[in-house]
Amino acid sequence: MRPQSLTPLFAQVTSLPGIGPRLGKLVERLAGPLVVDLLWHLPSAIIDRRNAPEVAQARAGEVATLTVTIDEHHVPHSPRQPYRVWCSDETGKLCVTYFNGREDYLKKLLPPGEIRVISGKIELYQGEVQMTHPDHVVPLEERDSILRVEPVYGLTAGLTQRPLQKAITAAVALSPELPEWQDPAYLKKQKWEAWKASLTQAHAPAEVTDLSPLTPARARLAFDELLASQLAIALVRHHNRTLAGRAVKGDGSLQKRALAALPFQLTASQLLANAEIAADMAKPERMVRLLQGDVGSGKTLVAFLAMLTAVEAGAQAAMMAPTELLARQHYATIAPLAEAAGVTIALLTGRDSQNQKKATLRGLAEGHIEIVVGTHALVQDDVEFADLALAVVDEQHRFGVHQRMALSSKAAAVDLLVMTATPIPRTLMLAAYGDLDVSKLTEKPAGRQPIDTRTLPIERIGEVVQAVGRMISTGARVYWVCPLIEESEDVDLANAEERFRTLDARYPGKVGLLHGRLKGPEREATMNAFATGTLSILVATTVIEVGVDVPAATVMVIEHAERFGLAQLHQLRGRVGRGVDKSTCLLLYAQPLGETAKSRLAIMRETEDGFRIAEEDLKLRGGGELLGTRQSGLPDMRLADLGAHAELLEAARDDARLIVDRDPDLESERGKALRALLYLFRRDDAVRTLRAG
Repeated sequence: MRPQSLTPLFAQVTSLPGIGPRLGKLVERLAGPLVVDLLWHLPSAIIDRRNAPEVAQARAGEVATLTVTIDEHHVPHSPRQPYRVWCSDETGKLCVTYFNGREDYLKKLLPPGEIRVISGKIELYQGEVQMTHPDHVVPLEERDSILRVEPVYGLTAGLTQRPLQKAITAAVALSPELPEWQDPAYLKKQKWEAWKASLTQAHAPAEVTDLSPLTPARARLAFDELLASQLAIALVRHHNRTLAGRAVKGDGSLQKRALAALPFQLTASQLLANAEIAADMAKPERMVRLLQGDVGSGKTLVAFLAMLTAVEAGAQAAMMAPTELLARQHYATIAPLAEAAGVTIALLTGRDSQNQKKATLRGLAEGHIEIVVGTHALVQDDVEFADLALAVVDEQHRFGVHQRMALSSKAAAVDLLVMTATPIPRTLMLAAYGDLDVSKLTEKPAGRQPIDTRTLPIERIGEVVQAVGRMISTGARVYWVCPLIEESEDVDLANAEERFRTLDARYPGKVGLLHGRLKGPEREATMNAFATGTLSILVATTVIEVGVDVPAATVMVIEHAERFGLAQLHQLRGRVGRGVDKSTCLLLYAQPLGETAKSRLAIMRETEDGFRIAEEDLKLRGGGELLGTRQSGLPDMRLADLGAHAELLEAARDDARLIVDRDPDLESERGKALRALLYLFRRDDAVRTLRAG
């Protein structure tokens, strides 16, 4: 049960003063539906209202708080004219201006003959001191409520500072003093205050420097969030580790046959990954391992060897890919090797004919089919296995957690191997997966040549079109990727269609078009024509980012490369350089280039190392956007900045491990306080595993 003390924080935001149903919707869009969500919405700037000069000393462009007597109201004759209120002190006159001002409201706010304290931005107009729509107007006795440093919060359309500030102040006031969940020695070493004091300080910055993620108050809150996240991962993991698994041991006979059929040797990191996976599968606990490898580093082969280990042990294995294109490609890669090893393999997708599907389902249920490759058709209810021992999930950030779980629940104690070609920086790895066991493939397979990457201004596109012509006359194949426009798939498509028309006019019959709106069969026909060489140029939107494998393609042209993220540019470049011929990647950019875009293009020229690129991407963009966090299964951090708080993340991970080793059920005094922390950051699912476990 959630501790009673937290109940006020889990009320709807509309329970706060000044937030009715209309503003409630806006606040929910901005921060979230509950009071606790506003606690995590920290100020992004400050306004210093302590500057309180006399009128004659007020300087244009500054925010000032003036104490004045209200002299007279000039009510306009037409609504298009401004409403002016003249005020003064001993040194001079001030004109307060309102557009569309209502007379009854303004006379109540600024009653003639009375003293008011007015705060806002000073303007000088024809020598007169002016203030348009002041931020605050209060009676003299409330002067101190304005003379302060005011926090400024990020907003959404339709919401203004005043009601949001008021609601957040109320939310902070509602926050209870909670028992300390941090280790006392660590708290002392960091010179951090208690949770409530830190929260109060974070919402009351006195200087610009107080907005830095490294100030004690903000760092403490970030560490709380990281600890909640790491502890949740550690608890769920501990729970999974204690579930009964099974030891899956192979004798290596099938692997030997498959490897003998390969025209090349495995790389050192492929051999190491294979050994790590086999050792994990042989243990009685369930395996959950991540296989990270750059584009073209040979992950599919390593996964296939793991699947053979399961078959050697007398069981079955399944591989699930996010798209049919990818599933067919994996199947094409491993089917000849499966045949060489004498293993029965099948493909299962949503487009199979009824008879084909029936035969595959029967083969899986009876155990004749030992390995199956498919799309999420694999997790449908009618798919049953005789004895599934290993589930491989490819490009895991494209699947929801439930789909991953659904595949591994097709039998008791299934080992799980997750593959990704999106190199995830170590910091993000920790944040997302705690200390999930990771195998990394760091080399490219033998015979692959480095890709020559160049950047060119888009004005030189004519030269590029000519160069492409020279390349295709020698039999080369060319990808041409059209710009990414955030707002609209339609615009992306229009760009691609236009580029297709211009290239097709120049090289008739040689150019194909590939985009997300094409039906499966059309898409496949186009891809096949490109792969077999009927088409020499493939114009595409970013649908080719993942999993298109044409070794003969040696040129990649990316238009408006400045609009793409680093990870995406890297993925796209990885579509060439897959054969033995020299490959080129041309990044066309529009001037002027911003600093971030400049850095991105420079990194692309310098390195092909996906892990380094991912680290740089994290620095340039911050963790939130890296994999499109929403669907990536990565945690959504509100207080922690993975770039700035990398050391705190390491500390949180170590602390979480220690806690789970010493007190896995969180029964101690500190354990009970930690339960409150998990609820506070909505990691309730981890608390539930405690009870279920």
